[in-house]
Amino acid sequence: MKKPVKAYRNIQFLNSPIGRSVRILSEFLEPLGRFKKEGIKNTIVVFGSARILPRAVTRKRLALLEAKYRSGKARSGKVPGELETARIALEMSAYYEDAVKLTYMLTKWSKTLKPDTRFAICSGGGPGIMEAANKGAMKAGGRSIGLNISLPFEQDANPYISKELEFEFHYFFMRKFWFLYPAKGLLMFPGGFGTLDELLEVLTLVQTKKITKPMPIILYGRKYWESIMNFNEMLRLGVIEKADMKLFDFADNPEEAFSMMKEQLRKIYARRYHNGILHG
Repeated sequence: MKKPVKAYRNIQFLNSPIGRSVRILSEFLEPLGRFKKEGIKNTIVVFGSARILPRAVTRKRLALLEAKYRSGKARSGKVPGELETARIALEMSAYYEDAVKLTYMLTKWSKTLKPDTRFAICSGGGPGIMEAANKGAMKAGGRSIGLNISLPFEQDANPYISKELEFEFHYFFMRKFWFLYPAKGLLMFPGGFGTLDELLEVLTLVQTKKITKPMPIILYGRKYWESIMNFNEMLRLGVIEKADMKLFDFADNPEEAFSMMKEQLRKIYARRYHNGILHG
């Protein structure tokens, strides 16, 4: 007589609506176990657009379009719009290069700390700024984390994630939990709806003290962020308070962001990093 399938091996049950709580719990416990096994206690999380490309890629695309336009092969009225888009993409690529440099610097510094007090770079695991963050960490000889998520338009994991620290989530809220739970600092690069969602949720959690640990939040690229979000107008209209403006800082180059993040972490964790442990 054939025995019935055990519940934890029953794929039909696990994928059913009634099995949702098991799936949610799995996305909490599996990363918890893996982080513990890999010794991941502290992270610096980098958020930003998946659509910002490396400078070499955007420069090549622009050059091809300019050559096409000069040759007269492109249809009239179409290429100028394409050229403007390509020029903007090249301009935005500076953020990709800055993210690589910044996470390289942070990882090099982190490697001077004792192993159990180091900060691992963590990103959403996809392309764009996420790729740049992982790339900088890997170039510096450090491990980097990628918290990818399944989307209708498939977001493949970038090649710069440490294999033992590559994750694939189904639930956005569980992914967000793992962004924030081990996080000791956040770097917010320019991005779209997803980045705005992550920024505003983090600020809400800190503002309402649902996150009680001190955590530096750096908005990278003041011009971008102040053009997208009018913080001063929010303050003027009374929907936020003056104290809320102290929840985050701005930085405009890798050196400034690095110095700001390092110094804030030094102050916050001074007791843990006494006797010269935190240096560099």
